[in-house]
Amino acid sequence: MPTTVPAYGKEAAERLASMADVTASDGALRRFLHGLPGVDAVGLQARAATLGTRSIKTTAKAYAIDLAISMIDLTTLEGADTPGKVRALCAKGIHPDPTDRTTPKVAAICVYGDMVATAKEALTGSGIHVAAVATAFPSGRASLPVKLADTRDAVAAGADEIDMVIDRGAFLSGRYLEVFEEIRQVKEACAREDGSGTAAHLKVIFETGELQTYDNVRRASWLAMLAGADFIKTSTGKVAVNATPPVTLVLLEAVRDFRATTGVQVGVKPAGGIRTSKDAIKYLVMVNETLGDEWLSPEWFRFGASSLLNDLLMQRQKLSTGRYSGPDYVTVD
Repeated sequence: MPTTVPAYGKEAAERLASMADVTASDGALRRFLHGLPGVDAVGLQARAATLGTRSIKTTAKAYAIDLAISMIDLTTLEGADTPGKVRALCAKGIHPDPTDRTTPKVAAICVYGDMVATAKEALTGSGIHVAAVATAFPSGRASLPVKLADTRDAVAAGADEIDMVIDRGAFLSGRYLEVFEEIRQVKEACAREDGSGTAAHLKVIFETGELQTYDNVRRASWLAMLAGADFIKTSTGKVAVNATPPVTLVLLEAVRDFRATTGVQVGVKPAGGIRTSKDAIKYLVMVNETLGDEWLSPEWFRFGASSLLNDLLMQRQKLSTGRYSGPDYVTVD
């Protein structure tokens, strides 16, 4: 099936349309994805490790910490979530450090679909987005009609962003067009049914810890972007292996190459396992060195995290006061 082209600029839309043959059939899509340059695993891991050794001095570190805070999708995705817990998380997202109102607010609050309305109300006027996980998160094991209904319900409740998971079984079985079509239809379901407002942005989660190879991660990245993803995301945070620097570097290189080919810019979101300020800064260095400062904004780069914010706040307090605060100085989510 042809690629659905969202409302991009004229040049980008034309360049994307010129790639319609790539998704015209399962065979064509397979040839394209398997024709992508292979990933040099040793070189990739060495570069990721080298970037992780860059030294960040005090002024730059303070800037990086504030930037990282502003990029966080503050997340609660537990079966025991309650409206009270979601409202408390929203309050923390608006004022992460109540003792210092210069602390940036987070980018989004990420919740299950049934908590979207609660989060939306709690965040009124804050400018913080509400992200909802959908499509049978985290397994992705549901029929397409169920996944589309899940997405539409979250959008109707007011979600600004949808985090969907791909069908890893279909992808690993080589049913690429099936995965492409599912992403494309979920993208369409992100539109507001009443025609009001802009469509919810779509983040496509690969669960990279289950994709087995870096080549598969690169293929999944291109597949999702061709289908209309606004963001590509590493993980759900619900499996043993989540975001890693090498895997994130594959995603960064993919969005760089996709824009060079199509003119369309796509965001990146590593998620799961990023818990310290030191880790977050390493990722920001990687973004800057691979993509440049154009991607260094919440519009194009996010952290999927629940515990990262507290460490960033403690490091921020250390820079401003000269002493470390204990974990009891920040709220436990």
